[in-house]
Amino acid sequence: MMSSDNPLKRVAGGQLLAQHFSAVVAVPFGAIGIRTEAGLVHELVYLPPSFHEKDASDALAERAAQQVSRYVEQPDFRFDLPLAPLGTAFQHKVWRAIAAIPRGQVLTYGQVAKLVGSAPRAVGQACGANWFPLAIPCHRVAAAGGIGGFSHHDDEDGFHIRVKRWLLQHEGVVGL
Repeated sequence: MMSSDNPLKRVAGGQLLAQHFSAVVAVPFGAIGIRTEAGLVHELVYLPPSFHEKDASDALAERAAQQVSRYVEQPDFRFDLPLAPLGTAFQHKVWRAIAAIPRGQVLTYGQVAKLVGSAPRAVGQACGANWFPLAIPCHRVAAAGGIGGFSHHDDEDGFHIRVKRWLLQHEGVVGL
């Protein structure tokens, strides 16, 4: 989930620089990059397996890394992190609805749209703009006819869709 206002730097080939993360945690599908600043989590990023673990640079990054590891061990784990106030009021409304989806359940973009009084495409855009995947489980939102996109990616065999499939299977969702 990279946007033009994202402060993470890229080098040739679009590779993210690991030093911009406060911690990098290895997970079964690759890694999670954690960026903290001023006592708040500013971003959680799905990273490919080419990223190596990085020890936490501060206490909050350590706490976030431990929570990511606990989620990998136990899909019922609920994150409790101070998240930076990023995003629009509408995105926050969508993210609150997503955060309320229980583990093991999936709603469609259309169902979430009805909950927040909006349109499915707008919900999809808010899902893709989520700075805090896992903590705000946007992987629990799917298209009416299948898995849908993930993190502004919809390539059926791409890294992000494989991450979404892993997360849903980890949480007991089958058939998507």
